[in-house]
Amino acid sequence: MDIRELQGYASFFMTIFLVVMLYGYIVYLYRSEKKGEKDYEKLGNIALDDEIDSTPINTSDPLSEEKKEQNK
Repeated sequence: MDIRELQGYASFFMTIFLVVMLYGYIVYLYRSEKKGEKDYEKLGNIALDDEIDSTPINTSDPLSEEKKEQNK
């Protein structure tokens, strides 16, 4: 087995691995949007609606959430 044959096998298996990872990520995004955890259409509009006076996507204050967790 020479180096070219080894490179061919490595390339083939890397391609298969990356395809599986891509489809897994697509399924993850679809399921999280279906459950209502995130709205990716809203997040996709960030690039289109990029004005200084536009409303924020997430209106929650991250500092207040941290304080709630610390008070538990």
